[in-house]
Amino acid sequence: MVSFVTGAYILAALLFILALAGLSKHETARRGNQFGMAGMGLALVATLLLVLDRVTEYDSTAGWVGVGIILVAGTVGAVIGIRLARGVEMTGMPELIAMMHSFVGLAAVLVGYNTWIETARLGHGGDAVHDAEVFIGVFIGAVTFTGSVVANLKLSAKMKSAPLTLPGRHLLNLAILIGSVVLLVWFANVDGWVALAPLAIMTVLALVLGFHLVAAIGGGDMPVVVSMLNSYSGWAAAAAGFMLGNDLLIITGALVGSSGAILSYIMCRAMNRSFVSVIAGGFGSDGTVSGEARDYGEHREIQAAEVAELLAGASSVVITPGYGMAVAQAQYPVAEMTKRLREKGVDVRFGIHPVAGRLPGHMNVLLAEAKVPYDIVLEMDEINDDLPDTDVVLVIGANDTVNPAALEEPGSPIAGMPVLEVWNARDVIVFKRSMATGYAGVQNPLFFKDNTQMLFGDAKDKVNEIVAALG
Repeated sequence: MVSFVTGAYILAALLFILALAGLSKHETARRGNQFGMAGMGLALVATLLLVLDRVTEYDSTAGWVGVGIILVAGTVGAVIGIRLARGVEMTGMPELIAMMHSFVGLAAVLVGYNTWIETARLGHGGDAVHDAEVFIGVFIGAVTFTGSVVANLKLSAKMKSAPLTLPGRHLLNLAILIGSVVLLVWFANVDGWVALAPLAIMTVLALVLGFHLVAAIGGGDMPVVVSMLNSYSGWAAAAAGFMLGNDLLIITGALVGSSGAILSYIMCRAMNRSFVSVIAGGFGSDGTVSGEARDYGEHREIQAAEVAELLAGASSVVITPGYGMAVAQAQYPVAEMTKRLREKGVDVRFGIHPVAGRLPGHMNVLLAEAKVPYDIVLEMDEINDDLPDTDVVLVIGANDTVNPAALEEPGSPIAGMPVLEVWNARDVIVFKRSMATGYAGVQNPLFFKDNTQMLFGDAKDKVNEIVAALG
């Protein structure tokens, strides 16, 4: 049985690697998800068979009770997972993902305490390596847990997105890290139940650290935060694997942890942000205007029928979506508008900024859900050079990702962040509910440029009006 389980774990690990490879492209993303589900299903079955084999070997009543608990917990978890997956709208997916990360962190904390309790119950301490595994696993899990809860609250607007900037916040974080190292030394040098004190104190400090790290990050950096919490949850799972002696959990956690960290780094580069400053500092606001106050002039308005006429006479159109499209659930009418325009011979493409939305790939998922062809959905670097030759750009619910202040105003809070240079097109139509600033709290001079017109209202309603006018 052990040989079979080992082989199943190796196959599951390969399926997880294929899943990550598949998720790197639109065309193979569905297949990547299927590989991941197959790998996880195989891992669960193999682990359950291993538990059954051990229970049968020892013929332990407690062991059979444990198997029953596992089956009940797995069934309950599956029902809850299916219900959540079927009931959550795409706009709520970022906060759902953040909450899922918190579960992984909490699981790592519980596994760590359970492993330590078993050691203490036997009346002796583990070896230094095992003690470090338990301590670090609980630390990472606790940070992931509270950090993910805060991210969920910010993304769901139950907590202000403005960064919590406490005096000496970096020193506070450093003090917690140093204190945790001291507690680790104490934990590794005592036996039995005495070790509960340093472990419990560290857990509280780690919970505080996780809360503070994410609370100090503003809404503008939330996509990076979600990606980084994904990395934390992976390392928490790997730590749990070390504590349980489960090779597959170690491999899976390392894959998730490393891929999440790499994605976070790539996104920070796309925003011209320091990886360290995003994780330790605050950026973004709750929508109040920041940066230099300037008078950009007056904006011009346009109606849906006029936009339809402008689009019908264009030869090339680029659509740049943002979180506003997700909130309005406008992806389906946008897909229909795209279809109508392409039938009329208009070259329609999409330009996606790396941090558009509230999590990595948010806009890509929405467009795929609406069955927009993958080949016309392009990344920022692929579309920017073509914008000067574009007749019309439709900015649907995007703000900070199309803000020229990032390139033109050195004093702006988003200065240096690469953006979609939509203002280079002949005409720009911006879909917005109002003239309010974006999530980063920075005024957008694009709205006042001579070639820009504002279409106010709900994005879904306005796009539907355009589709009706196109005929």
